[in-house]
Amino acid sequence: MSAAWKASGITYNRYLAIAARVVRRSLKDDKRLAAERRGEMDLRFARWDNGKQGENKNLAEANEKAFAEHAKADGGA
Repeated sequence: MSAAWKASGITYNRYLAIAARVVRRSLKDDKRLAAERRGEMDLRFARWDNGKQGENKNLAEANEKAFAEHAKADGGA
């Protein structure tokens, strides 16, 4: 018997993220707000060329932009 997350075709990390979000949303307002703040991530990255650091970019924003560009290139499919 396979795990439900495996059978549904998602990774274990994605499964954990979904479960954490469900638990956070089930809390009362005061506890929920504090838990949601702890669940936020602000990851940044920079490309290095010839030993010099490029512009710092927010990873979430860069991913959204890349997915949007990819969807547009695929014709919105």
